[in-house]
Amino acid sequence: MSATNTNPTPSSITNFCLKGLLEKDKLTGLNYMDWLRNLRIALRMEGKIRAIEEPLPAEPGSRATQAARDEFEKRRSESNEVACLMLATMSPELQKGMESLGSYDMLNQLKDMFQQQAKQERFDTVKALVSCKMATGSSVSVHVLQMKGYIDRLERLGFSISQELATDFILNSLTSAYEGFIMNYNMNNMEKTIMELHGMLKTAEANMAKAKPATTVLAIREGGIKKKKNKTKGKNKGKGKVGTSNFKPKPKGIANSSTSKIPQTKSPEEAICFHCGDKGHWRRNCTKYLKELNELRAKGVALPSGTHKK
Repeated sequence: MSATNTNPTPSSITNFCLKGLLEKDKLTGLNYMDWLRNLRIALRMEGKIRAIEEPLPAEPGSRATQAARDEFEKRRSESNEVACLMLATMSPELQKGMESLGSYDMLNQLKDMFQQQAKQERFDTVKALVSCKMATGSSVSVHVLQMKGYIDRLERLGFSISQELATDFILNSLTSAYEGFIMNYNMNNMEKTIMELHGMLKTAEANMAKAKPATTVLAIREGGIKKKKNKTKGKNKGKGKVGTSNFKPKPKGIANSSTSKIPQTKSPEEAICFHCGDKGHWRRNCTKYLKELNELRAKGVALPSGTHKK
């Protein structure tokens, strides 16, 4: 008695691979484009892609040749196999109402249900990607991962963008604080994946955070912090040293008393000198006062105007 051959045939291996490919991501609605792409790959591998691209021809009449009948039966069998595969790889909710349809009609119905939905989702995703801008002070890591989510969603919808274009979108969305990073990236002709760029931007963000204290110190050195005004400055007004703009020679003797008041008079004989306190002359004619002024001038001390008056 011959031994039973338990080795799998190439056809069974192929069917197993196709089933695994499609069951990995069953059709639920939002993943229509992914599911359709995998279905096409599987059918092309099996040579049955026409089951979803061409409608099933009309059944041959009684006068048709045997070859025409055989071809029709082959096409109907292919359509039935593909339809069963499509039903097995979609959610139970979608299976309802499609059990009696052939593969071509089933796909057309699915297109009517989800293609418009996929088109709107693509538009909304592109709009969000283009308008996404990093806010000042926000985390660059969170921002890049958000943009990566939009890029991945476009790919799932069947509209993947190149790595270089995705990088340009991300760099263009950064704040002005990253201008130096962007210039260095472009000048060195770097080509990084999104996750590699994500790591580089996180490092740049950390370096900028460390550089902030140094910027504060520089601002202090350049006069960024003003000193407080001296509140007692007004109280000491007029008490400067000789030679300053506050210099006013004070009378001596009786005139030095804070309680003494020297009456003013137009006659020099009745006048009392504001400098020495003697009677009979004004301060501008006082020999002691004039002598002191000459000594100050000889020393180079700048005297305010009007010091020669009485």
